[in-house]
Amino acid sequence: MKIILFAYSLLFLSTPTDLVNGDGYKIGDVATDFSLLNVDGEMVSLADFEDAKGFILIFTCNTCPYSVAYEDRIIALDKAYKSKGYPVIAINPNDPAAIDGDDLADMKVRATEKGFNFPYLQDVGQQVYPQYGATKTPHVFVLQKEGNNNIVRYIGSIDDSSRKPNKVKKRYVEQAVDALLAGKSPSTTTTKAIGCSIKTL
Repeated sequence: MKIILFAYSLLFLSTPTDLVNGDGYKIGDVATDFSLLNVDGEMVSLADFEDAKGFILIFTCNTCPYSVAYEDRIIALDKAYKSKGYPVIAINPNDPAAIDGDDLADMKVRATEKGFNFPYLQDVGQQVYPQYGATKTPHVFVLQKEGNNNIVRYIGSIDDSSRKPNKVKKRYVEQAVDALLAGKSPSTTTTKAIGCSIKTL
């Protein structure tokens, strides 16, 4: 019985949900900066990227199958948009005490294996993801710099096919960033994040 209940709980934690978190940032809000530990041992904040026009901020992790399925697409986003002023910043929001495979050592291994060329930060103490209102991995927040502020312009999924890249029809993050680069507002500003629940004790 315990095994069945445990298996059911894992299924529930990994099942997509239509629930929308009422807390956290909304479109047009100013996002607070942070200082988080990167897999290279350095502290990283948004203020470090003086020449950036904005950010593709993605809450993701090592262990969620949805996050794993998106890794190559996250790498592609960084390659496509870093040079245009919108680098990827990845943050692992999971409490490593709540799930095996998401501590900093595991993150370092994964970043090396996949060749991450963007920061992969650990949300130590889980202080940042609640501010943003992230509920899933992956969960994306596209930020646009305006002076010293980072304005939230898009919240949600990377695209419309979480597990099958060849089935993607709507590339939400690409469309949002392309619009911002063109001096326009994104036509789609919010979508539902599909993925695993963020793990906490």
